[in-house]
Amino acid sequence: MSSSPQSSPPSTTAPTAGDDGPPHRPAPADPLSLENQIVASIRKIIRAVDLHSRHLVGGHGLTGPQLAVLQVITGHAPISPSAVAKQVHLSQATVTGIVQRLEKRQLVARQPSQSDRRSVLITPTTTGQELLAASPSLLQDRFREALSGLEPWEQTQMLATLQRIASLMDADAIDAAPHLTPGDITVDASRATRSGEVERTAQRDRVEPSS
Repeated sequence: MSSSPQSSPPSTTAPTAGDDGPPHRPAPADPLSLENQIVASIRKIIRAVDLHSRHLVGGHGLTGPQLAVLQVITGHAPISPSAVAKQVHLSQATVTGIVQRLEKRQLVARQPSQSDRRSVLITPTTTGQELLAASPSLLQDRFREALSGLEPWEQTQMLATLQRIASLMDADAIDAAPHLTPGDITVDASRATRSGEVERTAQRDRVEPSS
């Protein structure tokens, strides 16, 4: 009785380019989890605020709060410091510091009030008006304009989500003014006016909301 032929073991050699079989493909990259997508979106917002602030300071020698104050002074001159503070929703102390720096750069001027000699009024200088005309719009102004195009329910939903995010980050108790800026940056006025260079110093003013 003849024995049946033995089958050879299956080949373990990987198929070559000329062999039949599916080509080798790398495993697809794992997509970001929902949690990481949320964190990445928050990071994009932070980066957008920082880049806009750097553009203002580097290109125009102004911080966001300084530009906001200059806008109000130009649009409502002559105006008192307290009225400016109310318009930009910042504390009196913050606005006083900003006005002093704008005055040092000869962008605004202070003069005694005709009705009350103890008070001062602020007006823009020609240099300040020219700088304002050449400056871009504030990031929060563009954002507000985009928000105004949404339905009220969308705005309410967005507010609730952002408030929830602030709570999850233990930031809901932090006072904040409605300004998209990392802080008011001190600018070396002499360098900014001479050569357009802006020096970011380690000292930053605290941008405090109005009470």
